[in-house]
Amino acid sequence: MKKNLLTTIISAVLAVIFVLLLFTFQVRTSEVAVVTTFGRTTREITEPRPFPFFKWPWPIQKVYKLDKRIQNFEDKFTETITADNNNLLTQVYVGWHITDAKAFFPKFAGGSTVAAERLLEDIVTAAKQNRVGKHPLGEFVNTDPKALKFDAIEAEIRTEAQAQLASQNCGISIDYLGIKKLGLPESVTQSVFDRMTAERKGLADKLDAEGQAEARKIRSSADLAASKVISTAESKAREIRASGETVAADLLPVFQQNPDLANFLSQLEALEAAAKEKTTLILDARNPLFNLLAPPPFTGSATNK
Repeated sequence: MKKNLLTTIISAVLAVIFVLLLFTFQVRTSEVAVVTTFGRTTREITEPRPFPFFKWPWPIQKVYKLDKRIQNFEDKFTETITADNNNLLTQVYVGWHITDAKAFFPKFAGGSTVAAERLLEDIVTAAKQNRVGKHPLGEFVNTDPKALKFDAIEAEIRTEAQAQLASQNCGISIDYLGIKKLGLPESVTQSVFDRMTAERKGLADKLDAEGQAEARKIRSSADLAASKVISTAESKAREIRASGETVAADLLPVFQQNPDLANFLSQLEALEAAAKEKTTLILDARNPLFNLLAPPPFTGSATNK
């Protein structure tokens, strides 16, 4: 009796679970669900809720769950002709997500993201070749960082690709797009290197010429300043010589009348110049300067007592 009751309970629980699986479904936060009725899209569920959603069992209704998180892919490394007729190899990376599941689901059978990426790659590659073809090689490869236009070119490719997706009602939005890799075919690599070398040499020559011009300017300024200093010094020296010659001319008649006075003053000046500050003089008694320190000779007559 107890065994039959347990079997009945288990059967009832399994039946309830089976019914719930047939008539309800859940949606995660990372998913968006599309409900079809007899193969036609009738409902889109973009936000989850704590309790299950109701549906009719197959073949009346069927639920397709799509990943609404950002998907990433890279296109092929393809060759494009730039605006100045140079071959350039480019590859871009793309991040995209589903924005309209009701438009996305019928566009790609069963909501296949693989099929969506194939179409997206075709659209992005076409937009890339179109926009790259409108820019010269110097905006991709250049020794001057200011001449590079990566941000503008990436924005142009993304805008054009997004417009194509919108026109085809794909239910897809491109979140980001960037250039991942650049390359040059072997046929143009050497010519590009030669041009870069020539640009570098031209820049070096320009800097060298500017440096030489600045050096000449500095030397000219220094020569002018030196000439002014020398001219001022020579003028001052002429003034001092003229003043000294004037004083000498005034004193010359006096010294000519009294040569002993002139000799005395000359010796006094020499002694004063030699005895500045604290000085110890060791002189020969026969040195003319010693005459100023020696007592005058006795000129009177001796008296005998």
